[in-house]
Amino acid sequence: MNTSMKRRVFLKGSLAASAMGAAVGAGLLTPQAVLAAWPKAAFEAKKVEDSLSNLMGTAATDASSDITVKAPDIAENGAVVPVTVSTSIAGVESIAILAEKNPSPLAASFDLGKGAEGFVSTRIKMGKTGDVIGVVKAGGKLYAARKGVKVTIGGCGG
Repeated sequence: MNTSMKRRVFLKGSLAASAMGAAVGAGLLTPQAVLAAWPKAAFEAKKVEDSLSNLMGTAATDASSDITVKAPDIAENGAVVPVTVSTSIAGVESIAILAEKNPSPLAASFDLGKGAEGFVSTRIKMGKTGDVIGVVKAGGKLYAARKGVKVTIGGCGG
């Protein structure tokens, strides 16, 4: 590496560290607040019902045709399964994605701001064949839809 490249790397690192320090100092980044809001019990629960209860206060869901769970019919690699959950239900507060047969079913949880579109997309791990469940919280009620996914190579230690 020549001298000018070393200088650029040093300057980039210094600027990034300065910006991070300024954000923390200004109170824009507060790791304690972020970690305190993390629903640890919901992500560690071993059953779908327990995950939903810990995350959303109840496990009672109503099936809804207004929710679309898009996932592959066959996932060749369970370590990277693309999932999209969308809904036309008004006033969506949050969307959760669960993999029913995983040792810890809750794969992702998204809190949406007021007026946000009911759409999330991510990749999850699936240990074995089972349903991917999209749960939408709107107006204080939970609505759910399912999509079966066949996993050929497990991604959760299987």
